[in-house]
Amino acid sequence: MTTEPRVLAPSEWNTWYEQLERAFGGVAEAPEERALWEALTEHDRSLGVWEGDACVGTAGTFSFRLSVPGGAVVPAAGVTMVSVAPTHRRRGILTSMMRRQLDDVRGRGEALAVLMASEPDIYGRFGYGLATQLMRAAIDTARVRLSVPEGTDGVRLRLARPEDAAEACEAVYARSVPLRPGMTERRPGWERLPLLDPPSGRGSASPLACVLAERDGRVTGYALYRVRPEWEPAGPAGVVVLEHLGALDPESYAALWRFLFEMDLTSTIEVRNRPVDDAWQHLVSDVRRCGLALRDGLFVRLVDVGAALEARTYRAPVDVVLEVADDFCPWNAGRWRLTGDAEGARCVRTGEAPDLALSVRELGTAYLGGFSLASLAAAGRVREAREGALAAASLAFGSAAAPWVPHSF
Repeated sequence: MTTEPRVLAPSEWNTWYEQLERAFGGVAEAPEERALWEALTEHDRSLGVWEGDACVGTAGTFSFRLSVPGGAVVPAAGVTMVSVAPTHRRRGILTSMMRRQLDDVRGRGEALAVLMASEPDIYGRFGYGLATQLMRAAIDTARVRLSVPEGTDGVRLRLARPEDAAEACEAVYARSVPLRPGMTERRPGWERLPLLDPPSGRGSASPLACVLAERDGRVTGYALYRVRPEWEPAGPAGVVVLEHLGALDPESYAALWRFLFEMDLTSTIEVRNRPVDDAWQHLVSDVRRCGLALRDGLFVRLVDVGAALEARTYRAPVDVVLEVADDFCPWNAGRWRLTGDAEGARCVRTGEAPDLALSVRELGTAYLGGFSLASLAAAGRVREAREGALAAASLAFGSAAAPWVPHSF
């Protein structure tokens, strides 16, 4: 066999996707979910490795636009659907797909590649660095009180069918994208993802429900949620499962959270994916009873170091020479002089002495502002060659809002 990947033909999608399902445990997805991913698949950006008629490797790419610090929304390759058959491990299949994929991303002029990893230890060797985290929580609403800002009572809440409210929810989401790094614009078709609600994916919870927040006759926020009824000897102990929430102002945000807190027959809100700086943490009376937990989110890979660093802005003026190591994409290796501020940036090749030395993986970790260069240096991942350069660059790379990706892909 050959490990050389080739572009997927539309007629091969079922065989290709069946290999992916086997790699992730062999449980077939619900027909609704499978149909959505087939519709979203970009065949010309999907790769397969074949042995005869059998597919033994898969990798896909979505053409995203990703928000970066400063509010710009830039092209980014969303790496997805990566698998290798268990019978064909350690034959170079994954490496060949990663090589072909990143060459294609570079050829299309996309400066960034991003992914969400099923196994985080796989992708570091290909230059991907953990750039965002997500927060999970189990809020004990029987013991935790919520304090809301003045004006919250002026927000009107209205229940709606998720399908009927989709356009209004998407409008709120779209306005939020430039405000937080790591969020993706919804390309046509992706608005269906938050509404995906196969019965097999609910567990013992209800179908997806929606509540809208309105002010002055316009929608200013929404929450998509489920309720999982549970009973204990002492009485009801239901769980509100929050799937998505967005709001355009503090009052609408607080009104939605109060609605979730006060739902009858429930005593817990299960939060599955929220930003680590989510504001509800400042509204609760006892954060210890909220069961906070963090996990990895988006991994970022700079495919074109110069273009990627010029695409974002910087919280403080920066003038630093970076010595970048990149074995897998050697066109990035070498010294780059980055100058910039809150208005814009320029990043060019230079022969000047380096101020900081790091690999492209650490650059990806720091890129969205969720992890500091100083923290990476404390771990021995960034080396300071000029005194003071680390503190200045670390401040400049920061972000006012914690980066966050709101959905998997």
